Amino acid sequence: MAEVITMLALSPTMEEGTIAAWLKAEGESVEEGEIIAEIETDKATMEMESFFEGTVLKVLVKDGDTVPVGAPMAVIGEAGEDPEEALAGLGGGGQATQGSADDAGSEDQAAEQAQASSSDTSAAPAASSDTDGKRIKASPLARRIAADNDLDLAAVKGTGPGGRIIRADVEDAIESGASSAASSSAPARQAAPVAAPGEPLVVGEMPDASASFEPMSQMRKTIARRMTQVWANTPFFYLTMEIDMGPAMAKRKEFNNDLAAAEVDAKISVNDMIVKACALALRDYPRMNTAYAGDELATFDQVHIGVAVALDEGLITPTLRDADKKSLVAISRETRELATKARDKKLKPGEYGGSTFSISNLGMYGIDHFQAVINPPESGILACGAVQQVPVVKDGELTVGTRMKVTLTCDHRAVDGAIGAEFLRRIKKMLEHPTLLLI
Repeated sequence: MAEVITMLALSPTMEEGTIAAWLKAEGESVEEGEIIAEIETDKATMEMESFFEGTVLKVLVKDGDTVPVGAPMAVIGEAGEDPEEALAGLGGGGQATQGSADDAGSEDQAAEQAQASSSDTSAAPAASSDTDGKRIKASPLARRIAADNDLDLAAVKGTGPGGRIIRADVEDAIESGASSAASSSAPARQAAPVAAPGEPLVVGEMPDASASFEPMSQMRKTIARRMTQVWANTPFFYLTMEIDMGPAMAKRKEFNNDLAAAEVDAKISVNDMIVKACALALRDYPRMNTAYAGDELATFDQVHIGVAVALDEGLITPTLRDADKKSLVAISRETRELATKARDKKLKPGEYGGSTFSISNLGMYGIDHFQAVINPPESGILACGAVQQVPVVKDGELTVGTRMKVTLTCDHRAVDGAIGAEFLRRIKKMLEHPTLLLI
């Protein structure tokens, strides 16, 4: 029976994808788990695997086309089958399709795609069957994880396309066997949805000047949509503080001299010290490590810092997970690795998103002060300016000081001014006494 391949959500925020390249053409055979296309998402260019095996009967979209999540891309079946019959079946609910607008948008599927595409598909276990002899639908990665943990797939309920078992289903089943029924059955809580503005954006009359037009990238379109929604629906307030960075700069120089003398391949940046200070401050002031969730306020147990990285087509925020538990050297190495992946469009879903607080640093561009827009559902983002030598008054005398201005943007639904001020004071204290970053 022919199956319809549809566009999957390869990132949690993806609504459409652009076909960067088809890796399979009409008439070519495809194995289950084999990569069939490269898709440009709002975050990176990612590989998309097939959940079916057979022959590519028809390709419905070409390289460069933009396809909404859940829309048909190709038909796979046995050689000689009529692809139109499978396409006609979409009107009846499309249960046999690879993804739908509802189930394709899950974060589990995005992670499943990324991990499956990077694993050795040739090593997938053989297909299994239930007690009735019916073949169980499961992705190759899900089968491998189940086999490694002696898990019977027949006992697992699939939440993927057409009831297919995906990685998250297997991991949930394994976890439920080791944890209490209460914890495994607890419903997942989500942040309060961000409503779209009530009125459509009205574009004014274009200037009387020549111009060239080019389509916006998936990343740029996502940024435009999300920033418009956040700005229209989130009550912000801003807190600015000046920090004496003299001690931090001296300590940074000492760190890097010692690392070089010890032949350690690492170099601490100002931003690394800011990340560490923020992470420790969030641990000390958990009321900043929160998210507004409608009638509830989520307070996170882990500290995951999103660090904004500028790309030619937009901005992406890789995530340093459990940053409060990492050393300055570990933060330095991981930040550089993630930034390189971001610029090469090689980030995996687990390497971005899921942050509990973000940092945006424009100091390297000579910007001394700016206000950043919150990355929902987080309650705050810290905007950092340049470290500069400026005239200051100390002990009644004019002298030269090394200063940096930081501005904290807060979601007033979750955070009040006093909380934000205490949080900033804690960051200031650690950067002005950088030994605190080590203990």
